[in-house]
Amino acid sequence: MFYGEYSHSIDRKGRLILPARFRDVCLENGIEKFFVTRGLDKCIFMFSQDEWRIQEQKFKSMPFTKRESRNFNRLFFSGAIDIIPDKQGRFVVPQYLKTYAQIDQQVVVIGVSTRIEIWAADVWKQFYDQGSSSFEDIAENMIDL
Repeated sequence: MFYGEYSHSIDRKGRLILPARFRDVCLENGIEKFFVTRGLDKCIFMFSQDEWRIQEQKFKSMPFTKRESRNFNRLFFSGAIDIIPDKQGRFVVPQYLKTYAQIDQQVVVIGVSTRIEIWAADVWKQFYDQGSSSFEDIAENMIDL
């Protein structure tokens, strides 16, 4: 559903704009509301409301008697906020999420199929540079075609 890599910046009011292609996907699929929260690898995860409900069910089913489950759920859900982009596709990224993801002004917004990730541009570059050099090795170890 969401694919591609787009460079954007946070405006002086603290707003980020969804890439035009993502806005088109939202329009085609009736997506109006998102949930954003702490992601992995120092990025922000952004889920459509429907996808959020799917992920929420998975995480809620994790046993609360296990410390890792409790800790993950605390960090994941306590960082979550629902947002509805305005007509131009803009929304405010909460300061605590920007701090978590080390975002100042320049960001990279990527589509990862069922979710959107928001990265500080320099953190994304570092991740990409490291990951792209081992992309084939990762594929070889993970994918059986």
